[in-house]
Amino acid sequence: VQLQASGGGLVQTGDSLTLSCSASGRSFSNGVMAWFRQAPGKEREFVTAHWRNGNTYYADSVKGRFTSSRDKAKNTMYLQMNSLKPEDTAVYYCAASTSIILSSIRRAEQYNYWGQGTVVTVSS
Repeated sequence: VQLQASGGGLVQTGDSLTLSCSASGRSFSNGVMAWFRQAPGKEREFVTAHWRNGNTYYADSVKGRFTSSRDKAKNTMYLQMNSLKPEDTAVYYCAASTSIILSSIRRAEQYNYWGQGTVVTVSS
């Protein structure tokens, strides 16, 4: 099983960027897919997750600026990031789980599949 994140780059404050996460090796159409990020010197933090019923959950820090979507047929997830801020600078990771419970979707240790990460740098 492999998760491949892509789309990171260097942008300026206020710019937009779209990340993609493509899964291969197994289908996560009945599972949960999520985005996490880790800034230098900080712990990995939750960004957004797609629950099994289609609901999407966001961290307060990105709500209203980031939009995540999912194409189950393509086993792919996207993260549209608008109005980017310097504090959004981080390595962005996609993650997936087939067994996670709803109350744990914000906990990185509950995901058993991870992508390699893509770097997003927002300059001021």
